[in-house]
Amino acid sequence: MAARNVEERLERYAELAVRVGANVADGQLVFVRGADVTHAPLARAIARAAYRAGARYVDVSYFDQHARRAMIESAADDVLEWSPPWVVERYRAMKDERAALLSTTGDPEPELLQDLDGERVGRARPKEAIEIQMTAFREGANNWSGLAYPTEGWARQVFGEPDVERLWEAVAFCTRLDEPDPPAAWNDHMSRLERRAAALNARDLDAVRFRGPGTDLTIGLLDRSRFAAARFDTAWGRSYVPNMPTEEVFTTPDARRTEGTVRSTQPLALAGQIVRGLELRFEGGRIVDVRAEAGADLVRGQLESDDTAHYLGELALVDGGSRVGQTGLTYFDTLYDENATCHIAYGFGVPQGVEGEPGGDGYNLSTVHTDFMVGGPEVEVDGLTRDGSAVPLLREDVWQLPE
Repeated sequence: MAARNVEERLERYAELAVRVGANVADGQLVFVRGADVTHAPLARAIARAAYRAGARYVDVSYFDQHARRAMIESAADDVLEWSPPWVVERYRAMKDERAALLSTTGDPEPELLQDLDGERVGRARPKEAIEIQMTAFREGANNWSGLAYPTEGWARQVFGEPDVERLWEAVAFCTRLDEPDPPAAWNDHMSRLERRAAALNARDLDAVRFRGPGTDLTIGLLDRSRFAAARFDTAWGRSYVPNMPTEEVFTTPDARRTEGTVRSTQPLALAGQIVRGLELRFEGGRIVDVRAEAGADLVRGQLESDDTAHYLGELALVDGGSRVGQTGLTYFDTLYDENATCHIAYGFGVPQGVEGEPGGDGYNLSTVHTDFMVGGPEVEVDGLTRDGSAVPLLREDVWQLPE
């Protein structure tokens, strides 16, 4: 692709993220958070787009996984979960200023930390800063969005060769950047997902059951659990789309009511490692056994870092019509892979998945939120009504309810 066209595509992508994703307001502070150093072209394009949208000030911070690797390898044990005071203040400012937040994914070295102690990798998170972030999320303080930036390393992980242009084509398709009017296409798409969520809510389900190879899992719902699409509103009335792409309808389950076993249907890229063949067993809502072909220690480290991380906080349904799923690719990036198929998450409950204020019995509060993929053509998904009847939701990746 000619250099001019590459630049135009990047600018259009940033505009979509700023105006549809985060939906930056006039005069708002904007934080581009934790972009990998290789994502600088996208971070700069976001800054330009944000100022064009009326942002008062754009702050860009970069992240280097190699520096994180050095910390995990050599830092004292008590540093792994430490939040430096200046980082804490930064997170407080994001919350208090009601800033717009944009983050980027697209790991240039998805397995950089694969040889490190998984338990230390799982614990290496600034907990106090994350607690502030989770409070802001629960209170609806910020409009925010995440998007991916194709890199050679990411393309090599997906295709076996550094074909960045091919990855860009997939990203453009998945984010509807290839449409003549991407914002209009996004509005139509989100409206369709909202109709799907409404159809689920009309069934007044008590639980959702997944059955497939290695999986027989029943997840109970709260009386106030509600299915939703990922078009949110801040507490002060700003609409935004937090994930680009998004193909899911989701809810927040009753953390106390998950029973059975589940086997992940795709690899999980997590904190610089790849978790493969993840299997979890639940009793009384709690994860009581973790197994994996690779990466089990990493998952255990995450779970042990937080008293409530062992419980679920999200259940999401995605069918085979998903644009991400249509590409037939495994992206080794949760933003994409979770939008190819059904997924669940252990840890923090999603506030938009319950009616009323988040919190209370059965709502999971945690500093962890890890999505992993559990759906696919071989997995049957049923809704269970309060009288015990089963309502087919997905069969061979095909959505069963009228929309």
